Amino acid sequence: NGENLPGFMIGRQLTVVFSFFLVASITGLNITPGEGENIFGVSDGAQAFLNYGFQGAVITTILASITWQLAASAFPMAFLNNPVTYILLCIALFLEWTGLCAGAWVLARLMKKATKIQYDEVYVGTPEERIANGRADKEFGDDVGHLAGGGFVGHACGSHDALDGPIKSKDAIDAAA
Repeated sequence: NGENLPGFMIGRQLTVVFSFFLVASITGLNITPGEGENIFGVSDGAQAFLNYGFQGAVITTILASITWQLAASAFPMAFLNNPVTYILLCIALFLEWTGLCAGAWVLARLMKKATKIQYDEVYVGTPEERIANGRADKEFGDDVGHLAGGGFVGHACGSHDALDGPIKSKDAIDAAA
């Protein structure tokens, strides 16, 4: 019924952030610049930069995030049938189930109220208003490219807020518009 997607996304993001910290702590160096023992003979400024572990964050971004997204969009069925994907899904949903991430919903609601964020229709108008102004939504075809996956078929402009709960059906969204 769509209730697992927000939980999965929060658990996934927590897993990625955990990976960032883990890899950064492993790849971070503790070499004092200026003592002449810099790794690979780099300058003191470069050594100070390497001590922070940013190179681990870049590696984690590429390996733990972007590579999986590209694989999932290029080969969705093979990706979903992979047992590793199921294990990672269970881990992400478990992290969300623990309540560790529940603070994100509280912070999101506070941010929504503090910044007075409203639905897209307030900023860009309803679909009917956009059509009347000559700025109709761009329709995506079924063949938007092999790297796009099936999740991008539809309209270029959305209006559903994750804080409003799961989407019941496309008809319910169309009726609300």
